[in-house]
Amino acid sequence: MSTQEDDGPVRRERRALADALAEAGPDAATECAGWDARDLAAHLVVRERRPDAAPGILLPPLSFYTERVRRRTARTVPFDRLVERIRLGPPKFSPYALPGVDKIANGVEFFVHHEDIRRARPDWEPREISPEFEELLWRRIRIARFVLRKVHVRVTLVQPDGRSLRVSGRGRGAVRVHGPVGELVLWALGRRDVANVRLTGATDAVKTLTETGWSL
Repeated sequence: MSTQEDDGPVRRERRALADALAEAGPDAATECAGWDARDLAAHLVVRERRPDAAPGILLPPLSFYTERVRRRTARTVPFDRLVERIRLGPPKFSPYALPGVDKIANGVEFFVHHEDIRRARPDWEPREISPEFEELLWRRIRIARFVLRKVHVRVTLVQPDGRSLRVSGRGRGAVRVHGPVGELVLWALGRRDVANVRLTGATDAVKTLTETGWSL
């Protein structure tokens, strides 16, 4: 990676994520249902270092193979080595090593999983995010359109500065989800129990949205 990429917000978030994993330890709880820190670390390593298994992360018919590789990785690779591989980044043969891919594909991934570790602790506190990283997350938050594709309510995400983005166009009711960019990302990707957001809209629409399940 170039020096510019090394000093960028995604690279810094990668290091912070690795630090959080190392501090938490392999058996620490996370906000990923059913996963401890070891499971989460194995997922991140497989995602970047096993191109044969990565498609199953998004394609349900292939998920059985991805999960089998992830479990084997969690079982056979020492936790500290998993963390070090995350910190070092993808090997040269990985698609994630191509110029620009780290910035495009990993900003939301690293932020959400960093918070998965932090917010599983009872004493967690919100952390400051640089304006540069907030802007990057806002540009990538369009992934919510895929995550919320089965939601039968029109959903608009709203930043404190008033900027907004429609992420679900289906359904009769409309709900606006208000919060800082990081909180909106966490909410949209299924961490609703720990995301600090405020929902506004008709009572029926809000009820429909809160009763709908989704995750990524």
